[in-house]
Amino acid sequence: MKSKRTEARDEKTAEGRRIALFGGTFDPIHFGHVAVARAAERRFHLDCVYFIPSSRPPHKAAAELCAYEHRFAMVALACSAHPRFVPSLAEASMNGASGRIFYSIDTVRHFRQEFNRPGDRLFFMMGADSFLDLHAWKDYDQLLQLCDFVVANRPGFRIERLREVIPPDLLAPSQANEKRDSRVIPLRDTAVYLLETVASQVSATDVRQRIERGRPVRGLVPPRVEEYIIKQALYIRTIHT
Repeated sequence: MKSKRTEARDEKTAEGRRIALFGGTFDPIHFGHVAVARAAERRFHLDCVYFIPSSRPPHKAAAELCAYEHRFAMVALACSAHPRFVPSLAEASMNGASGRIFYSIDTVRHFRQEFNRPGDRLFFMMGADSFLDLHAWKDYDQLLQLCDFVVANRPGFRIERLREVIPPDLLAPSQANEKRDSRVIPLRDTAVYLLETVASQVSATDVRQRIERGRPVRGLVPPRVEEYIIKQALYIRTIHT
């Protein structure tokens, strides 16, 4: 039997594969994450969505996060219900967690080496708030040239705000008679896509705080993730911020 990764390699060899990278702390993964991934899968006809738990993200101290092995286990459980979702160890060391800080540009380069056949296309998924802070990311201008971006929208968000973050020299030259899609910002080599109609009030912070207060989280996280949290007694003593 072929693994999900092998199937992703084999699919669409003629016209190329469409691979999305969805990184985050996933502390814990919740239905909001799943909804974004499913919406992107439908709109961009994705062959595979790699969920990449951050082992040591640059913006958070390791002590603030639930142990990597727990976060990866929850991601794996959430992915098990979706054939095209794959939990990835791309940001883990051999022992499951790494002391080094992982940067998104290094992760994208890793996947570009793996999916490098003609026609292969790489998408990087993130939320609108994260994209607005992109200028603080390592080599963000290079990152914008390595892959397409899928930015999950929130109600009332305007795509013009995304354009303000992008260096002007990376924008594609405008065409006078070009019919523009209001959900797309064309770049010279890639594009930024606004993923609309994904409205979710779920947040990982809310899930953690509800558990700390002894309140149910049914309907906020996948059932298998909820079961894992209960069995492992996660988020009981400390409210992570």
